[in-house]
Amino acid sequence: MVFGSQIEEIKNRLDVVEVIGSYVKLKKTGINYRGVCPFHSEKKPSFFVSPVRQMWHCFGCGAGNSIFDFVMKIEGVEFGDALRILARRAGVELKKQSPEAAKWQTARERLYEILELACLFFEKQLQEGVRGKEAKKYLISRGINEDSIKKWRLGYSPDTWQGLSDFLVGKGYPREEVEKAGLAVKSEKSDSSYDRFRGRIIFPVFDLNSQIIGFGARVFEEVRGAEEVAKYINTPQTILYDKSHNLYGLNLAKLAIRKQNCCVITEGYTDTIMAVQAGFENTIAVSGTALTSSHLNILKRYTENLILAFDMDIAGDNATKRGISLAQEQGFNIKIIKKSEKDSDPADVISKNPKEWEKSLEEARSILDFYFDSALAGYDKNAPDGKKAIGKIILPVIKKIPNKIEQSFWIQKLASTLSVKEDIILEELKKTKIESVFEPDSLPVEEAEFPKFPEAIGVPGKFIESEGRKKIIEEKIISLIVKEPDNLDLVDIQHLPLFSGKIKNFLEDFKKFILENPGKEKDIKKVLAGFLAKYRPESDQDLKNFLEALSLRAEVEYDEDAEEEIQICLSELKSIEVKDKLKDISEEIKKAENEKNFERINVLMEEFNKLTKEL
Repeated sequence: MVFGSQIEEIKNRLDVVEVIGSYVKLKKTGINYRGVCPFHSEKKPSFFVSPVRQMWHCFGCGAGNSIFDFVMKIEGVEFGDALRILARRAGVELKKQSPEAAKWQTARERLYEILELACLFFEKQLQEGVRGKEAKKYLISRGINEDSIKKWRLGYSPDTWQGLSDFLVGKGYPREEVEKAGLAVKSEKSDSSYDRFRGRIIFPVFDLNSQIIGFGARVFEEVRGAEEVAKYINTPQTILYDKSHNLYGLNLAKLAIRKQNCCVITEGYTDTIMAVQAGFENTIAVSGTALTSSHLNILKRYTENLILAFDMDIAGDNATKRGISLAQEQGFNIKIIKKSEKDSDPADVISKNPKEWEKSLEEARSILDFYFDSALAGYDKNAPDGKKAIGKIILPVIKKIPNKIEQSFWIQKLASTLSVKEDIILEELKKTKIESVFEPDSLPVEEAEFPKFPEAIGVPGKFIESEGRKKIIEEKIISLIVKEPDNLDLVDIQHLPLFSGKIKNFLEDFKKFILENPGKEKDIKKVLAGFLAKYRPESDQDLKNFLEALSLRAEVEYDEDAEEEIQICLSELKSIEVKDKLKDISEEIKKAENEKNFERINVLMEEFNKLTKEL
């Protein structure tokens, strides 16, 4: 198998807690770690990482497996890309093997290579090109120093039609791939293409692993002169770049954000670069878009505290307000930086006086305080029309607060501010309609179909799905048996028909295995290892994943008396079985009544009454 030994080397070098902890905020609980699942919406953490088993599992959505599985799912990449990401992290050089290696180089990998070469091209132009040197002087005049230029890999695109394209074609990449990377635009008049970025300062955009996925480009006034062009342009949507999912600078800021438990969000590349240069390392940017649910899902891995340096119009119906509404609904604590009239951009403030920016961060107002201040500045709170206008602005914001205690505080404050009874505010709040801020990708993430893994990893198991009460009870029973194999004795032959097919097969085979090995030490790892060696070799990996997940569940969730709990669960299964039978008999009785089959009705009623007594 290609890369087989290297896969094991990567697994051995990397710790699952460290890898997942760089994406998800984890808290130690016993010998395991717990956090909020990044793959579905939840408030109570049901996501666990086991350093002993080197695995992860969410008991809310059912996702789980190895570090490769996690990176594939959270980065939205194929196995080859996940392998490359983790290999780089582990310091393992992947040896290409021809011709088999060709199949591992996915379209994504090709685009990564093209974008890296483009970045090197732009960097060289900034440092050595005649126009590039002028662009560099401009950057330095804005306060960006040499270290930041290198750190953020800033560059310059020459003002030529095909300079970059010709360079990349010369490196062996066809023009079609250059277009797919978002670096060239196909001409409408001919089959040729031309460079997307020309005569602009280039800002590479990175993913969380510091790989280049696209570029932002700022017009360079000194070069472009009076020509009317868009100030900023960005890479279009590609298989790597999606501005609604990417946050500029998060690759460098994520550790600082987690450490400070706060994220400062600006609207531009330069703002973020200047902030980080001045020591405010927990700063990022949403460039060219407002906050989206995807952005917020990513940020929630690191913090729930946001400070926004956005232009805010409280009376306007704009994308910024919708982004803030999404953040409110997801439970983020939001503060707004009040911009000074002189310096509108954070970069300008920091360039003149970093202490002033530090003061702005310290004095950032909560989102509700900001709305109160803005509304009161615009309307007379003592006039009837003013009271109405203020309420119209603030009530929708209060209504979106998910925490009722916090909501109650702001209701009281609004009542006090407007000198009206709290009951009146509550009545108006009931009538207040809030605009839906639903986005398609704000839905809870359902378990996706994973791309097929190489044999060395195994395909993620679908041995059991957590649907319905019966499935939950069955999982709990198996968990308690996996935790303590002696508990298997509590499930005898009369109970087996209560279980669904796969669980029943597992119990029968596991019970048979233990009976055939009476002298075997009842150590869970030894029992499972011996069992897996003989049980259905073709599906060992699925079964192992299933048992490991349930063993972890027993470890983190079940501290009660196992014997008593299994007995309760078996009674529940029996109850479910009886209820299902009663439901079927009820349908049969209705059918017999319609057919006026009284003899059949009497038989069914007798059976119904008998089962009712059992229940």
